[in-house]
Amino acid sequence: MRMSRLTRWLAVVAVVTGIAAPAPAEQPIRFGASLSTTGKYAALGELLRDGYLLCQKDINAQGGLLGRKLDLIVHDDESESDVAVRNYEKLIVTEKVDALLGPVTSLSTDAAANLAEGSHKVMMAPMASTTAIWERGRKYLFMVRSPSEIYLEGFIDLAARNGLRTVAFINEDTNFPRSVIRGAVEQAKKRGMEVVFQGEYAKGTTDFSGILGKVKAAKPDVLGTATFLLDVHAITTQMKELDLNVKMVGTSVGTDRMLGKEGEDAYGASQWEPGLPFPGLKEFVEAYKKEFNRDAGEVSAGAYASCQVLAEAGRRASAPRPSLATGRWTNAGTRSATSWSSPSGRAAGGWSSGPRMRLPASSGSRRHRGASGR
Repeated sequence: MRMSRLTRWLAVVAVVTGIAAPAPAEQPIRFGASLSTTGKYAALGELLRDGYLLCQKDINAQGGLLGRKLDLIVHDDESESDVAVRNYEKLIVTEKVDALLGPVTSLSTDAAANLAEGSHKVMMAPMASTTAIWERGRKYLFMVRSPSEIYLEGFIDLAARNGLRTVAFINEDTNFPRSVIRGAVEQAKKRGMEVVFQGEYAKGTTDFSGILGKVKAAKPDVLGTATFLLDVHAITTQMKELDLNVKMVGTSVGTDRMLGKEGEDAYGASQWEPGLPFPGLKEFVEAYKKEFNRDAGEVSAGAYASCQVLAEAGRRASAPRPSLATGRWTNAGTRSATSWSSPSGRAAGGWSSGPRMRLPASSGSRRHRGASGR
């Protein structure tokens, strides 16, 4: 019988992780992460942190990991990739964590991945989706989300099927947004749509009137945007102020809390939904609501699943090796995460330990009816 994609994927993570034989009970297993709890990406960082924290709580409530308490060490990277790198260096060298959980952005993940490779530390990356990160022969970095190049695929498909022929694209000038638009442009051309404008704006921009004025002059039927939460809110608000009217707006991100009424006629890819009929998902949603007094979303769900997959990989790891006598995790260095096609949400979805959930990969679009998932 062929192994499922999840089983094979977990096997790779388990071998690379190489969990040691149980150490004394007082010695915890430690996961470390650098998160944007301040700065531009703080809203995302908070959601990511919540998912990690709930995972830690659930694992410890079930007796810990391999009979040992799970500690989670988190440092703030101020939404800056260079700070994230310093944080991961501290986690690896000074605090000697056993495994790593990823930061908010693809840029920070890419930068920190070099440290993970050099120290042979497994890193689960619940937010990074820029596929170029996985095209560098890395063996210790594992992808969870759908590839960024297909984030606007469903939006383009809906536009084309409804007879809309022209499209404009705008994006922040960083890794993730650029890869989203690169894929979207290719998809639009394949569907026979004309790209009438394509432009970038600098990270940190708050006034989008200049680039939106160029979009308005191009008179597209639809507008595709690739950016982050705060920008989506500002862009949709300023579009109304400029009387920039398009039939559809595609977003790489966007939530109920961020878009509100401005979410009408906006569409975006959904990585996870709370109402999907998967075992244990209802329990996760209820536990999250009880713990944080707000509804779970895809960012927290992805963080929770990444942490649980990493823990499950440790449980499935092979027998102890002599080098593991100290009770630390090391890495055998086998196949790269890219060995499995699109592990994405599906890989994070089939594990079966603790409150179970699935993160189905999705290239479809969901309408932000003034309320939507990212």
